[in-house]
Order: sequence, then C-alpha cells, then structure tokens
Amino acid sequence: MSSSSGISGPGEVPLRTVGEWAIRSSTPYASPFADVTVVAQLSSPSGQELRMPAFHDGDGTWRIRFNPGEVGLWKLRTTSTPTDPELETEGEFSVTPRAARGFLRSTPGEAWGFTFESREPVFIFGDTTYNLFGMAHCGIDVESFMRRRVAQGFNLLRVRVPVSPFHPPEGYSDWQTRRTWPWGGSEQAPRFDQFNLDYFRTVDRVVQLAEDLELGLELIMEAWGFEFPFNSRQIFTAEWEELWLRYLVARYDAYTSTWLWTPLNEYEYYPNGDWHYTTNADRWLLRISRWIKENAPHGHVVAAHNGPGVPPFAQRFASDPAAVDAVLFQEWGTTGETNAWLAAGIEESIDRSLAGWGGSAVLAEWGYERNPEFDLRMPGHAYCDVDHTRRGAWRGVFRAMGIIHGFENSWGPWERLDEDQPGLAHLQHIWRFVTELVPFHEVNPAPELLGEIEAEVGHRPQALANEDRTIVAVYLPTGKRVSLWLDDNVQHEFQWFDPRSGRLQPAVAQHEGRLVAFDPPSVGDPSRPWDWVLVARP
Repeated sequence: MSSSSGISGPGEVPLRTVGEWAIRSSTPYASPFADVTVVAQLSSPSGQELRMPAFHDGDGTWRIRFNPGEVGLWKLRTTSTPTDPELETEGEFSVTPRAARGFLRSTPGEAWGFTFESREPVFIFGDTTYNLFGMAHCGIDVESFMRRRVAQGFNLLRVRVPVSPFHPPEGYSDWQTRRTWPWGGSEQAPRFDQFNLDYFRTVDRVVQLAEDLELGLELIMEAWGFEFPFNSRQIFTAEWEELWLRYLVARYDAYTSTWLWTPLNEYEYYPNGDWHYTTNADRWLLRISRWIKENAPHGHVVAAHNGPGVPPFAQRFASDPAAVDAVLFQEWGTTGETNAWLAAGIEESIDRSLAGWGGSAVLAEWGYERNPEFDLRMPGHAYCDVDHTRRGAWRGVFRAMGIIHGFENSWGPWERLDEDQPGLAHLQHIWRFVTELVPFHEVNPAPELLGEIEAEVGHRPQALANEDRTIVAVYLPTGKRVSLWLDDNVQHEFQWFDPRSGRLQPAVAQHEGRLVAFDPPSVGDPSRPWDWVLVARP
C-alpha cells in the first residue's frame, strides 16, 4: 500500500475480494478491545465515503478488512477515539477488475427474494450447523463436511458465532474438548471487554474456507436468548452488546461468504430467555438491525429468525419496515407420533405469518431429522423422520421460498459430520428440481390454476407456474387426484416427479371440460400415502 505512515497491507486488491491492512500502537492499553475505537474512512474512485470499524487482533495490532465493489484508486484514512497518533494514518490502494458474483442481496419480488450483485438469482438451499466454529476449534474435521455439502448443492450454512456447551433440556455437547467462550474471563466471571483471540482465529479459518468454497454463512450474532450471557441483560448490558456486535462486523463483514447477519436465534427469547412473543423483542430487533445497517458498510442481508409465528411480521416490524431484510421463518408443522410424517400446516402458517410482509423470506427451520442411533435429547425431534423432512421442504418450496433444514448428526450436542441422514438425499432432489426442471426464478405460486379443492390441512395441493403458464408444477402431499385449469393453446408434456427418488415418469391427462385431471401413481402404505409432483412443460 502507498502510505504516509505505519499502515501495512496490499497496494492492489481485486474487485470483491477481502483486503486486509494492519496498523500498530505501542501504547499499553489495559483493554485494547474496549479502551480505543479505530475506524477506517474509505473513499471510492467515484467519491463514495464508507466507514469500516477496525478490530484489535492482539500484540498491539489493529486490522481493517474491507471488500471493495468499485474499480479504481481508493483512499484509506484511519481515526481513533481517544486520539492515538500511531493509529491515525492514511494510504491508498488500487482495485483491479475481476468477474465476480459479489454479495448476496435481498430482492423482494425477484427470484424468490435473493440475487447476487451480478443479478444471478439465488435459491437458498441450506443446512443448520450451529456449532460449526466450535467443532472446528475442538479439532473436528469441518472442512470435509463443508466440501461435501458444497458438492451436494448446498449453498448456505446456519452458524452461531458464540457456542454453548449445552442445549436444554438434556443436550450437553460431549464433543467439546476446548473452551469456546468467545470473551475473556469465564461464564462465571466474564470479561466482556476482552475477546478470545484463539477462538476467533479458528472462526477466521472457517470463514475463509467458506469464502474459498463460495459457501454462504448465516452468522448468528447472539445465539439463543436462554443461555448466558444473552439471558442476563443486567450483566450483558447494551454497552457490552454494542462492543460485541462491532467486533463481529469489523472482523467478518468484508467476506462475501457472510450472506446473512442474524442478531439472535429465535429473537423472541429477548430479553430474559423466556420464549414467547413480546413487543420488547421487536423493538430490540429493529434497533439492532438498524445499528447493523448503519455500521456494517458492505450491505449484507439482515435477517430475523423467529420462534412464535404470530403476530404477522408486517405488523411486528411496521415501525421500521426497512430495518429487517429477510425473515428466516421457523414452522415445524405437525410433529406428533401419528402425524409428523405429514408435516401439516406449514404453508398455512407461512401465509398467515408473512401476510403483507414486504421483505424476503426463507423456510429456515421445520424440525431436525431424528437419528435413531442417538439418545433422544430433544423430545421435539422424536418423530421428525425422512417423510417430515421431505414434505416440509416441498411445502416451503411451493410457497416460493428457499429452504434451510437441519439434522441431528450436526445439531447441538451431536457431532457425526462424516455421515448423512436419509432426508438429505431427498432434499437434493428438490435442488435438482428447482435448478434444472422447473427454474425457481421463473415461477411463483399459482393457486388459481387448481380446480375445486376439498381437502383438509396437510393434504391440499399447491401450484407453481411461470407468467405465461407454459410451465406448471403441482405438489400433492398425499398423492390425491388433482384438476387444473390449463390453456388449450399450450401444448404440455405431463410427467410425475418422484420426490423420493428424483425420477420422472409419464403422467396421463384426463380432460373434464375445461379442466384437466390427473391421478398420481398408486403406491405406498395407505396410512402414509406417497407425495408426488406433477410437472407440465412444453
């Protein structure tokens, strides 16, 4: 870098890659994370001004990570509060052209809500691995897991930055062999003015690996509200919270692999870990989301992950509707011994909770597929089998939503990253369906194409279609006869897509006046009728 003083780093950075610069101070701060604030002022070639917080990285060193989105000569100037002459410097660097898809953006009403800066549409297809960073810190091979997920079509992992060794009611994480407390001190005697650099360097390595693999991460900033310190707001005060959030932004906002900033998992746990809806939780979420937007200059999607599904989010966020970009919607549907296989009620809950919502949305959780080889540590998982996994996913997709599921092999207390559970293969068939057979970004819900429906919740068909109705798809949760209003002027080929195998077979159309009826293949246990997808294409 061309500079007039003590800043070191690259003088040339390719477009949309992370540049990192370092400055040093000899001042012996008692708590360098909290006693001094360093900010980089960046000026783009076109004159845009951006502010990027720096982070202390030990040994008197502060680092600035920035990802430029404009080609040409940039200027960088650092300031400090209180003033430290060694931390106040300036320089410049050049950004060179490079073909890049860029950051993920929230685009409500377009491509199911998400595109890259390059305008490439994005179908979010993810897995939940809350403790990925903690597992890596304990020496578990997360790299092979991440590479396998990418090869399987997955493009996003839900990950918590802080890791807890316990999940109620009986979920101790036996795999934890090292401390993953991200602050100084301990849970009994916390030092929120310090950060565990050993742990954060592990997080750095995993985030960089995701960057290299072009794998997105949802970075959950405050984990669950039922665990310390997030359930103790009289200890983890707003001042310590802001210091924590600023450190995360400074360290990870520059990465293209940071797809989503999520302030709190199941945010209604705020403020005291009591899981129920409160207006205080809404006010907190909107305030924190707005703070992220004002202090994280790369413009990543800010997401809200819910517990309760009502009131509707348009109502919850009405006082600042632009603060939250996306709702990561949690709805498990039916999970009882006799009805978990059906995952009924998911689409109805989506419609009720997202009514009037103007942002993007993803079906981000509908249960965790149970591994019967494990002890049952979470009773709610007991009957979440492969049928629940598959049907829940299709229900979300036919509401024009990306999907993020979870499996006990990588959930909370468990660690068996080298094996996949049965439902994962079923989800891969969905990936192929929406990227190869029925391009997701061309279709939207089309309930008006369905003939008269007399079915109870959980058995009702759902339809997707493109604008000119040349492509139509119908999901039949229990394989019942379905009738469609189709244009006589369009010649369709009709096929059945098997959600279990991904195979196609011919479908026979039966004309009933203006309606066209279809009977799916009659297979499966009558107590658990098979689900099918009808596909009509030119």
